[in-house]
Amino acid sequence: MKMKGTVSDACHSVKVVEGSAAFQDVIDNHIYEQTLTQKSAFFVADLGVVLWQHVRWRTHMDWIRPFYPVKSNSSPVIIELLAALGTGFICASKRELELVRGLGVSSKDIILSSLCKQLSQIKYAAKNGIDLLVCDNEVELRKIARSHPGAKLLLQVAVMTGCQEEEETAMSLGCSLKDCRHLLECAKELSLQVSGVKFQIPRHCQDPEVYTHAVSDARCVFDMGEELGFQMHILDIGGGFGDTEDMLQKAKRAVKPILDVYFPPSTGVSVIAEPGAYYVSAAFTLAVNIITKKMVARDCSNDSQDRVSADDEPEFQYYMNDGVYGSFAYKLLEDSIPAPSVHKGAMYLQVVSAEEPLFSSSLWGPSSDGLDRVVEHCLLPELSVGDWLLFSNAGANSLGTLSCHGEEHIPHIYYTISAGDWYEIQNSGIILDTTMKSISLVHCLPSTLPKDSVSSPA
Repeated sequence: MKMKGTVSDACHSVKVVEGSAAFQDVIDNHIYEQTLTQKSAFFVADLGVVLWQHVRWRTHMDWIRPFYPVKSNSSPVIIELLAALGTGFICASKRELELVRGLGVSSKDIILSSLCKQLSQIKYAAKNGIDLLVCDNEVELRKIARSHPGAKLLLQVAVMTGCQEEEETAMSLGCSLKDCRHLLECAKELSLQVSGVKFQIPRHCQDPEVYTHAVSDARCVFDMGEELGFQMHILDIGGGFGDTEDMLQKAKRAVKPILDVYFPPSTGVSVIAEPGAYYVSAAFTLAVNIITKKMVARDCSNDSQDRVSADDEPEFQYYMNDGVYGSFAYKLLEDSIPAPSVHKGAMYLQVVSAEEPLFSSSLWGPSSDGLDRVVEHCLLPELSVGDWLLFSNAGANSLGTLSCHGEEHIPHIYYTISAGDWYEIQNSGIILDTTMKSISLVHCLPSTLPKDSVSSPA
Protein backbone atom coordinates (compact mmCIF):
# COMPACT_ATOMS: atom_id res chain seq x y z
CA MET A 1 0.00 0.00 0.00
CA LYS A 2 1.37 3.41 -0.91
CA MET A 3 1.98 5.78 1.97
CA LYS A 4 3.08 8.74 -0.19
CA GLY A 5 3.31 9.67 -3.84
CA THR A 6 1.24 10.77 -6.79
CA VAL A 7 -2.34 9.52 -6.80
CA SER A 8 -3.75 8.57 -10.19
CA ASP A 9 -7.32 9.31 -11.27
CA ALA A 10 -8.24 5.69 -10.53
CA CYS A 11 -6.72 5.81 -7.06
CA HIS A 12 -8.96 5.56 -3.99
CA SER A 13 -8.06 7.69 -0.98
CA VAL A 14 -8.18 6.05 2.47
CA LYS A 15 -8.10 8.44 5.42
CA VAL A 16 -5.83 7.35 8.25
CA VAL A 17 -7.47 8.89 11.33
CA GLU A 18 -4.96 9.86 14.00
CA GLY A 19 -4.98 11.47 17.41
CA SER A 20 -8.34 11.96 19.10
CA ALA A 21 -10.38 11.81 15.89
CA ALA A 22 -12.77 8.86 15.81
CA PHE A 23 -14.77 7.05 13.17
CA GLN A 24 -17.87 8.98 14.29
CA ASP A 25 -16.01 12.24 13.71
CA VAL A 26 -15.33 11.22 10.12
CA ILE A 27 -19.03 10.52 9.59
CA ASP A 28 -19.96 13.85 11.16
CA ASN A 29 -17.52 15.66 8.90
CA HIS A 30 -19.03 14.19 5.76
CA ILE A 31 -22.57 14.89 6.98
CA TYR A 32 -21.49 18.50 7.44
CA GLU A 33 -20.08 18.60 3.89
CA GLN A 34 -23.20 17.02 2.37
CA THR A 35 -25.52 19.32 4.33
CA LEU A 36 -23.81 22.26 2.64
CA THR A 37 -24.14 20.70 -0.82
CA GLN A 38 -26.54 18.20 -2.41
CA LYS A 39 -27.37 16.14 0.74
CA SER A 40 -26.65 12.86 -1.05
CA ALA A 41 -26.60 9.52 0.76
CA PHE A 42 -23.12 8.15 1.37
CA PHE A 43 -21.20 5.28 2.98
CA VAL A 44 -18.27 5.50 5.37
CA ALA A 45 -16.17 2.33 5.46
CA ASP A 46 -13.76 1.39 8.23
CA LEU A 47 -11.12 -0.82 6.63
CA GLY A 48 -9.80 -1.69 10.07
CA VAL A 49 -12.92 -3.80 10.60
CA VAL A 50 -12.16 -5.82 7.46
CA LEU A 51 -8.55 -6.33 8.50
CA TRP A 52 -9.50 -7.47 12.01
CA GLN A 53 -12.06 -9.88 10.57
CA HIS A 54 -9.24 -11.39 8.53
CA VAL A 55 -7.13 -11.69 11.69
CA ARG A 56 -10.01 -13.54 13.37
CA TRP A 57 -10.42 -15.82 10.35
CA ARG A 58 -6.74 -16.74 10.47
CA THR A 59 -7.03 -17.35 14.21
CA HIS A 60 -10.02 -19.69 14.05
CA MET A 61 -10.18 -21.00 10.45
CA ASP A 62 -6.61 -20.86 9.16
CA TRP A 63 -6.98 -24.30 7.54
CA ILE A 64 -9.76 -22.99 5.27
CA ARG A 65 -8.95 -20.47 2.53
CA PRO A 66 -11.58 -17.73 2.17
CA PHE A 67 -13.03 -16.94 -1.28
CA TYR A 68 -14.91 -13.66 -1.06
CA PRO A 69 -18.30 -13.46 -2.91
CA VAL A 70 -18.16 -10.20 -4.86
CA LYS A 71 -21.96 -9.89 -4.79
CA SER A 72 -21.70 -9.20 -1.03
CA ASN A 73 -19.99 -5.87 -1.68
CA SER A 74 -18.37 -4.86 -4.96
CA SER A 75 -16.25 -2.01 -3.59
CA PRO A 76 -12.95 -2.03 -5.54
CA VAL A 77 -11.10 -1.04 -2.36
CA ILE A 78 -12.52 -4.02 -0.46
CA ILE A 79 -11.68 -6.37 -3.34
CA GLU A 80 -8.12 -5.10 -3.70
CA LEU A 81 -7.57 -5.19 0.07
CA LEU A 82 -8.82 -8.79 0.33
CA ALA A 83 -6.76 -9.79 -2.70
CA ALA A 84 -3.67 -8.35 -1.01
CA LEU A 85 -4.56 -10.43 2.08
CA GLY A 86 -4.56 -13.57 -0.07
CA THR A 87 -8.26 -14.38 -0.48
CA GLY A 88 -9.84 -15.78 -3.62
CA PHE A 89 -13.05 -14.49 -5.19
CA ILE A 90 -16.48 -15.84 -6.10
CA CYS A 91 -18.02 -14.11 -9.13
CA ALA A 92 -21.60 -14.55 -10.32
CA SER A 93 -21.62 -12.35 -13.44
CA LYS A 94 -19.41 -11.14 -16.26
CA ARG A 95 -19.27 -7.67 -14.71
CA GLU A 96 -17.95 -9.14 -11.48
CA LEU A 97 -15.37 -11.14 -13.41
CA GLU A 98 -14.26 -8.00 -15.24
CA LEU A 99 -14.08 -6.00 -12.01
CA VAL A 100 -11.94 -8.56 -10.20
CA ARG A 101 -9.69 -9.24 -13.19
CA GLY A 102 -9.29 -5.49 -13.71
CA LEU A 103 -7.89 -5.19 -10.18
CA GLY A 104 -5.14 -7.67 -11.02
CA VAL A 105 -6.53 -10.81 -9.36
CA SER A 106 -5.09 -14.00 -10.83
CA SER A 107 -7.48 -16.20 -12.80
CA LYS A 108 -6.61 -19.19 -10.61
CA ASP A 109 -8.04 -17.30 -7.63
CA ILE A 110 -11.47 -16.77 -9.23
CA ILE A 111 -14.50 -19.09 -9.31
CA LEU A 112 -17.48 -18.46 -11.61
CA SER A 113 -20.33 -19.52 -9.36
CA SER A 114 -23.55 -18.75 -11.24
CA LEU A 115 -25.64 -21.88 -11.74
CA CYS A 116 -27.42 -20.35 -14.76
CA LYS A 117 -24.58 -18.99 -16.85
CA GLN A 118 -24.93 -16.93 -19.98
CA LEU A 119 -22.68 -17.99 -22.83
CA SER A 120 -20.89 -14.63 -22.62
CA GLN A 121 -19.86 -15.47 -19.05
CA ILE A 122 -18.55 -18.89 -19.97
CA LYS A 123 -16.66 -17.56 -23.00
CA TYR A 124 -15.16 -14.73 -20.95
CA ALA A 125 -13.98 -17.26 -18.37
CA ALA A 126 -12.45 -19.46 -21.07
CA LYS A 127 -10.69 -16.53 -22.77
CA ASN A 128 -9.22 -15.29 -19.49
CA GLY A 129 -8.14 -18.64 -18.04
CA ILE A 130 -10.82 -18.78 -15.34
CA ASP A 131 -11.25 -22.53 -15.14
CA LEU A 132 -13.16 -23.16 -11.91
CA LEU A 133 -16.91 -23.15 -12.61
CA VAL A 134 -19.81 -24.30 -10.44
CA CYS A 135 -22.47 -26.54 -12.01
CA ASP A 136 -25.50 -28.53 -10.85
CA ASN A 137 -27.29 -29.85 -13.97
CA GLU A 138 -26.73 -31.51 -17.33
CA VAL A 139 -27.78 -28.52 -19.45
CA GLU A 140 -25.04 -26.41 -17.87
CA LEU A 141 -22.54 -29.23 -18.34
CA ARG A 142 -23.21 -29.30 -22.07
CA LYS A 143 -23.02 -25.50 -22.38
CA ILE A 144 -19.67 -25.51 -20.60
CA ALA A 145 -18.38 -28.39 -22.74
CA ARG A 146 -19.09 -26.40 -25.90
CA SER A 147 -17.71 -23.04 -24.76
CA HIS A 148 -15.07 -23.92 -22.14
CA PRO A 149 -13.86 -27.51 -22.61
CA GLY A 150 -10.89 -26.89 -20.31
CA ALA A 151 -13.07 -25.98 -17.34
CA LYS A 152 -12.67 -27.62 -13.95
CA LEU A 153 -16.05 -28.11 -12.33
CA LEU A 154 -17.33 -27.96 -8.80
CA LEU A 155 -20.60 -29.88 -8.50
CA GLN A 156 -23.00 -28.02 -6.21
CA VAL A 157 -24.88 -30.48 -4.01
CA ALA A 158 -28.14 -29.54 -2.30
CA VAL A 159 -28.18 -29.38 1.50
CA MET A 160 -30.97 -30.97 3.50
CA THR A 161 -31.77 -28.84 6.56
CA GLY A 162 -34.87 -30.51 8.01
CA CYS A 163 -36.85 -27.31 7.47
CA GLN A 164 -39.30 -27.67 4.57
CA GLU A 165 -39.10 -24.00 3.50
CA GLU A 166 -35.29 -23.96 3.61
CA GLU A 167 -35.05 -27.33 1.86
CA GLU A 168 -37.12 -26.03 -1.05
CA THR A 169 -34.69 -23.12 -1.39
CA ALA A 170 -31.64 -25.34 -0.96
CA MET A 171 -32.86 -27.83 -3.58
CA SER A 172 -32.92 -25.01 -6.13
CA LEU A 173 -29.26 -24.34 -5.35
CA GLY A 174 -27.82 -27.75 -6.05
CA CYS A 175 -28.39 -31.22 -7.35
CA SER A 176 -29.55 -34.11 -5.23
CA LEU A 177 -27.05 -36.71 -4.15
CA LYS A 178 -28.67 -39.38 -6.31
CA ASP A 179 -28.27 -37.18 -9.42
CA CYS A 180 -24.54 -36.69 -8.86
CA ARG A 181 -23.47 -40.00 -10.42
CA HIS A 182 -25.39 -39.17 -13.60
CA LEU A 183 -23.72 -35.74 -13.78
CA LEU A 184 -20.30 -37.25 -13.16
CA GLU A 185 -20.85 -39.79 -15.90
CA CYS A 186 -22.10 -37.05 -18.21
CA ALA A 187 -19.00 -34.97 -17.48
CA LYS A 188 -16.84 -37.99 -18.24
CA GLU A 189 -18.63 -38.48 -21.55
CA LEU A 190 -18.09 -34.81 -22.42
CA SER A 191 -14.38 -34.98 -21.43
CA LEU A 192 -14.90 -32.35 -18.72
CA GLN A 193 -12.86 -32.37 -15.54
CA VAL A 194 -14.70 -32.42 -12.20
CA SER A 195 -12.38 -31.13 -9.47
CA GLY A 196 -14.58 -31.02 -6.42
CA VAL A 197 -17.84 -30.30 -4.61
CA LYS A 198 -19.56 -27.21 -3.30
CA PHE A 199 -22.44 -26.93 -0.84
CA GLN A 200 -24.15 -23.96 0.81
CA ILE A 201 -25.55 -24.04 4.33
CA PRO A 202 -28.57 -21.69 4.64
CA ARG A 203 -27.46 -18.64 6.61
CA HIS A 204 -30.20 -18.99 9.26
CA CYS A 205 -29.43 -22.66 9.91
CA GLN A 206 -27.72 -23.21 13.26
CA ASP A 207 -27.98 -27.01 13.46
CA PRO A 208 -24.51 -28.66 13.52
CA GLU A 209 -26.10 -31.83 12.11
CA VAL A 210 -26.63 -30.03 8.81
CA TYR A 211 -22.86 -29.71 8.39
CA THR A 212 -22.48 -33.40 9.23
CA HIS A 213 -24.90 -34.44 6.49
CA ALA A 214 -23.49 -31.96 3.96
CA VAL A 215 -19.86 -33.03 4.47
CA SER A 216 -20.74 -36.75 4.40
CA ASP A 217 -22.68 -36.22 1.16
CA ALA A 218 -19.67 -34.40 -0.28
CA ARG A 219 -17.49 -37.36 0.66
CA CYS A 220 -19.84 -39.66 -1.25
CA VAL A 221 -19.56 -37.47 -4.35
CA PHE A 222 -15.76 -37.42 -4.01
CA ASP A 223 -15.74 -41.24 -3.86
CA MET A 224 -17.99 -41.52 -6.92
CA GLY A 225 -15.82 -39.07 -8.84
CA GLU A 226 -12.60 -40.83 -7.96
CA GLU A 227 -14.10 -44.14 -9.09
CA LEU A 228 -14.67 -42.54 -12.49
CA GLY A 229 -11.10 -41.28 -12.63
CA PHE A 230 -11.58 -37.63 -11.66
CA GLN A 231 -8.94 -35.91 -9.56
CA MET A 232 -11.15 -34.50 -6.82
CA HIS A 233 -9.24 -32.03 -4.66
CA ILE A 234 -11.46 -29.02 -3.79
CA LEU A 235 -14.27 -28.81 -1.22
CA ASP A 236 -16.20 -25.52 -0.99
CA ILE A 237 -18.27 -25.33 2.21
CA GLY A 238 -20.00 -22.08 1.20
CA GLY A 239 -20.82 -19.18 3.51
CA GLY A 240 -23.16 -18.61 6.43
CA PHE A 241 -20.53 -17.62 9.01
CA GLY A 242 -22.34 -14.54 10.29
CA ASP A 243 -20.32 -11.43 11.05
CA THR A 244 -19.19 -11.88 14.66
CA GLU A 245 -16.39 -13.84 16.26
CA ASP A 246 -18.89 -15.89 18.31
CA MET A 247 -20.71 -16.97 15.16
CA LEU A 248 -17.39 -17.86 13.53
CA GLN A 249 -16.44 -20.00 16.51
CA LYS A 250 -19.82 -21.77 16.37
CA ALA A 251 -19.27 -22.54 12.69
CA LYS A 252 -15.81 -23.89 13.47
CA ARG A 253 -17.16 -26.16 16.20
CA ALA A 254 -19.80 -27.46 13.81
CA VAL A 255 -17.64 -28.10 10.76
CA LYS A 256 -14.10 -28.92 11.91
CA PRO A 257 -14.76 -32.29 13.62
CA ILE A 258 -16.66 -33.66 10.64
CA LEU A 259 -14.07 -32.37 8.17
CA ASP A 260 -11.34 -34.06 10.22
CA VAL A 261 -13.21 -37.35 9.78
CA TYR A 262 -14.05 -37.18 6.06
CA PHE A 263 -11.41 -34.79 4.68
CA PRO A 264 -8.34 -34.91 6.94
CA PRO A 265 -5.17 -33.14 5.73
CA SER A 266 -3.78 -36.47 4.56
CA THR A 267 -6.35 -36.54 1.71
CA GLY A 268 -4.74 -33.47 0.15
CA VAL A 269 -8.14 -31.84 -0.35
CA SER A 270 -8.15 -28.03 -0.30
CA VAL A 271 -11.06 -26.73 1.78
CA ILE A 272 -12.35 -23.28 0.88
CA ALA A 273 -15.26 -21.16 2.14
CA GLU A 274 -17.20 -18.09 1.06
CA PRO A 275 -17.35 -15.51 3.89
CA GLY A 276 -19.05 -12.44 2.45
CA ALA A 277 -21.11 -10.57 5.04
CA TYR A 278 -18.54 -11.76 7.58
CA TYR A 279 -15.93 -9.42 6.11
CA VAL A 280 -17.95 -6.34 5.19
CA SER A 281 -21.20 -6.05 7.14
CA ALA A 282 -19.89 -4.19 10.19
CA ALA A 283 -17.33 -2.21 8.18
CA PHE A 284 -19.85 0.08 6.46
CA THR A 285 -22.16 2.76 7.83
CA LEU A 286 -24.79 4.28 5.52
CA ALA A 287 -25.87 7.91 6.02
CA VAL A 288 -29.19 8.95 4.46
CA ASN A 289 -31.07 12.23 4.46
CA ILE A 290 -34.74 12.85 5.27
CA ILE A 291 -36.33 14.35 2.15
CA THR A 292 -39.97 14.54 3.27
CA LYS A 293 -42.28 13.43 6.10
CA LYS A 294 -45.94 12.69 6.73
CA MET A 295 -47.95 12.67 9.95
CA VAL A 296 -50.66 10.02 9.96
CA ALA A 297 -53.25 8.66 12.37
CA ARG A 298 -51.96 5.72 14.38
CA ASP A 299 -54.57 3.34 12.97
CA CYS A 300 -54.34 4.53 9.37
CA SER A 301 -52.90 2.34 6.63
CA ASN A 302 -49.43 3.06 5.32
CA ASP A 303 -50.89 4.88 2.30
CA SER A 304 -53.13 7.22 4.33
CA GLN A 305 -52.33 10.91 4.27
CA ASP A 306 -54.94 11.97 6.84
CA ARG A 307 -53.65 14.53 9.31
CA VAL A 308 -53.93 13.62 12.99
CA SER A 309 -55.78 15.84 15.38
CA ALA A 310 -53.94 17.81 18.05
CA ASP A 311 -55.13 15.38 20.75
CA ASP A 312 -53.89 12.24 19.00
CA GLU A 313 -50.42 10.78 19.51
CA PRO A 314 -48.78 11.28 16.10
CA GLU A 315 -47.17 8.64 13.92
CA PHE A 316 -44.60 9.71 11.36
CA GLN A 317 -43.65 8.37 7.97
CA TYR A 318 -40.21 9.57 6.92
CA TYR A 319 -38.97 9.36 3.34
CA MET A 320 -35.22 9.04 2.71
CA ASN A 321 -33.03 9.64 -0.32
CA ASP A 322 -32.18 5.93 -0.58
CA GLY A 323 -34.31 2.82 -0.31
CA VAL A 324 -34.92 -0.84 -1.03
CA TYR A 325 -34.26 -0.30 -4.75
CA GLY A 326 -30.81 1.05 -3.91
CA SER A 327 -28.50 0.66 -0.93
CA PHE A 328 -31.15 -1.07 1.21
CA ALA A 329 -31.49 -3.98 -1.22
CA TYR A 330 -30.34 -6.22 1.64
CA LYS A 331 -33.79 -5.62 3.16
CA LEU A 332 -34.94 -8.34 0.76
CA LEU A 333 -32.64 -10.79 2.58
CA GLU A 334 -33.26 -9.63 6.15
CA ASP A 335 -36.30 -10.13 8.36
CA SER A 336 -35.94 -6.54 9.53
CA ILE A 337 -33.48 -3.66 9.62
CA PRO A 338 -32.72 -2.18 13.07
CA ALA A 339 -33.66 1.42 13.76
CA PRO A 340 -30.90 3.88 12.83
CA SER A 341 -29.19 6.49 14.97
CA VAL A 342 -30.16 10.10 14.38
CA HIS A 343 -28.24 13.24 13.51
CA LYS A 344 -30.37 16.37 13.63
CA GLY A 345 -29.65 19.84 12.34
CA ALA A 346 -28.99 21.59 9.06
CA MET A 347 -25.75 23.57 9.28
CA TYR A 348 -24.46 22.18 12.56
CA LEU A 349 -24.82 18.75 14.07
CA GLN A 350 -25.90 17.89 17.56
CA VAL A 351 -26.29 14.65 19.46
CA VAL A 352 -29.96 13.84 20.08
CA SER A 353 -30.82 14.11 23.76
CA ALA A 354 -31.87 10.90 25.48
CA GLU A 355 -34.69 12.88 27.13
CA GLU A 356 -36.27 13.90 23.82
CA PRO A 357 -39.75 12.35 23.31
CA LEU A 358 -39.99 9.42 20.89
CA PHE A 359 -42.77 8.75 18.38
CA SER A 360 -43.91 5.75 16.41
CA SER A 361 -42.21 6.00 13.01
CA SER A 362 -41.63 4.14 9.74
CA LEU A 363 -38.86 4.76 7.21
CA TRP A 364 -39.37 4.68 3.43
CA GLY A 365 -37.28 5.00 0.29
CA PRO A 366 -37.90 7.71 -2.32
CA SER A 367 -39.69 5.61 -4.95
CA SER A 368 -43.31 6.10 -3.70
CA ASP A 369 -43.61 2.34 -4.04
CA GLY A 370 -45.47 0.47 -1.31
CA LEU A 371 -42.68 -2.13 -1.25
CA ASP A 372 -40.03 0.50 -0.59
CA ARG A 373 -40.42 0.42 3.19
CA VAL A 374 -37.01 0.10 4.82
CA VAL A 375 -38.04 -0.01 8.51
CA GLU A 376 -41.59 -1.06 9.33
CA HIS A 377 -41.73 0.39 12.83
CA CYS A 378 -39.35 2.15 15.19
CA LEU A 379 -39.37 4.84 17.87
CA LEU A 380 -37.62 8.07 16.90
CA PRO A 381 -37.63 11.70 17.99
CA GLU A 382 -39.56 13.93 15.63
CA LEU A 383 -37.33 14.58 12.64
CA SER A 384 -37.22 17.42 10.16
CA VAL A 385 -36.49 17.45 6.46
CA GLY A 386 -32.70 17.63 6.13
CA ASP A 387 -31.94 15.53 9.22
CA TRP A 388 -29.69 12.50 8.84
CA LEU A 389 -30.06 8.84 9.77
CA LEU A 390 -27.11 6.47 10.22
CA PHE A 391 -27.49 2.74 9.53
CA SER A 392 -24.66 0.61 10.88
CA ASN A 393 -23.79 -2.91 9.65
CA ALA A 394 -24.71 -1.80 6.12
CA GLY A 395 -21.81 -3.33 4.21
CA ALA A 396 -23.34 -6.59 2.99
CA ASN A 397 -25.50 -6.73 -0.16
CA SER A 398 -25.87 -2.94 -0.22
CA LEU A 399 -23.73 -2.13 -3.26
CA GLY A 400 -22.75 -5.49 -4.67
CA THR A 401 -25.46 -6.14 -7.27
CA LEU A 402 -23.82 -4.41 -10.19
CA SER A 403 -26.32 -5.75 -12.68
CA CYS A 404 -29.35 -4.34 -10.83
CA HIS A 405 -28.42 -0.68 -10.70
CA GLY A 406 -25.68 1.24 -12.40
CA GLU A 407 -22.76 2.73 -10.54
CA GLU A 408 -24.31 6.19 -10.85
CA HIS A 409 -26.92 5.09 -8.27
CA ILE A 410 -24.36 3.88 -5.74
CA PRO A 411 -23.70 6.46 -2.99
CA HIS A 412 -20.15 7.70 -2.66
CA ILE A 413 -17.95 5.68 -0.30
CA TYR A 414 -15.48 7.39 2.04
CA TYR A 415 -12.78 5.02 3.26
CA THR A 416 -11.01 5.33 6.59
CA ILE A 417 -8.83 3.39 8.99
CA SER A 418 -7.44 4.37 12.37
CA ALA A 419 -3.69 4.69 12.64
CA GLY A 420 -3.84 2.40 15.67
CA ASP A 421 -5.61 -0.34 13.72
CA TRP A 422 -3.20 0.01 10.80
CA TYR A 423 -0.10 -0.49 12.94
CA GLU A 424 -1.62 -3.12 15.25
CA ILE A 425 -2.68 -5.17 12.22
CA GLN A 426 0.87 -5.12 10.89
CA ASN A 427 2.22 -6.11 14.30
CA SER A 428 -0.22 -9.04 14.43
CA GLY A 429 1.61 -10.69 11.54
CA ILE A 430 -0.81 -9.88 8.72
CA ILE A 431 1.27 -9.38 5.59
CA LEU A 432 -0.15 -8.07 2.33
CA ASP A 433 0.65 -10.53 -0.45
CA THR A 434 0.63 -7.83 -3.12
CA THR A 435 0.95 -4.06 -3.35
CA MET A 436 -2.38 -2.23 -3.58
CA LYS A 437 -1.54 0.08 -6.44
CA SER A 438 -4.87 1.91 -6.62
CA ILE A 439 -5.16 2.74 -2.90
CA SER A 440 -3.35 5.60 -1.21
CA LEU A 441 -3.26 6.37 2.51
CA VAL A 442 -3.94 9.99 3.44
CA HIS A 443 -3.27 11.01 7.03
CA CYS A 444 -6.10 13.00 8.60
CA LEU A 445 -5.46 14.90 11.84
CA PRO A 446 -8.33 16.03 14.13
CA SER A 447 -7.56 19.64 13.17
CA THR A 448 -8.64 18.94 9.58
CA LEU A 449 -12.24 18.34 10.71
CA PRO A 450 -14.42 21.47 10.96
CA LYS A 451 -14.77 22.19 14.69
CA ASP A 452 -18.41 23.21 14.52
CA SER A 453 -19.31 20.06 12.64
CA VAL A 454 -17.91 17.51 15.06
CA SER A 455 -20.24 16.17 17.71
CA SER A 456 -19.27 14.33 20.83
CA PRO A 457 -19.36 10.54 20.49
CA ALA A 458 -22.72 9.15 21.56
